[in-house]
Amino acid sequence: MNFPQLQIHTTDAKLGLNIEKPNQIIRQPKATQHIEQPAAIMDIKTTRGFMRIDSSQARRDVGMIGPLESSAKYAQAGRQKVMQGIARRVSEGNQMMDIAHNKKAIPAIAKKNTFPVPAKIGIDFIPSVGSVKLDYTPAKLDINVQTQKAKISAQVNKPVHEYTPGKVSGFMLQNPSIEIDVIV
Repeated sequence: MNFPQLQIHTTDAKLGLNIEKPNQIIRQPKATQHIEQPAAIMDIKTTRGFMRIDSSQARRDVGMIGPLESSAKYAQAGRQKVMQGIARRVSEGNQMMDIAHNKKAIPAIAKKNTFPVPAKIGIDFIPSVGSVKLDYTPAKLDINVQTQKAKISAQVNKPVHEYTPGKVSGFMLQNPSIEIDVIV
C-alpha cells in the first residue's frame, strides 16, 4: 500500500543590515594654571668693623713728639745730665781729697775724662718692635631671609565629549517560504 508522502521545502529568511558606525570624539583641554612666585624678603643688617691703630709709641721712637712732650723730655734729660755732672765732680773731689792715700787719683781722673767710654755699636730697630698697637672689632653681618610660598591656581577643564550614535536598520534580503507538496 502506498501512502501519500509530504514533501516540505523551506527557504530560510535572510536579513540584511544597514549599519552606520557611531562616532565618538573625546578631547581633554589643558588645565588653566596661574603660578606666581613672590620674591623672598631679605633683611641684611651690618655693624661696621672698627680698627684702632695706636702709633704714638712708634712716633715717639722716631722722634715725632709734640712740643709739650718734647720740652718735658729735654728738661728731664738736662736734669739727668746735671745730676750726673754733679755726681762726677763729687766723686773726683773725693778722690782728690784722698790724694795722700791714693797717689794715682789725678792720672785716673785725667784718663777717664780723656778717653770716655765708647758708645755701643749695634742695630736699633726704629721704631721698636711692638710699638704700633692694633685693636680690631670685627664687623657683624645679620642676614634674615623670609621665603614666600608659591601661589598656584589651577583649574581643571572638563573633557569635551562629542558622540554621534550609530544606526542599525534591517531589511529582508530573502523572504522565508515553506512549500509543502503531497506526493501520492
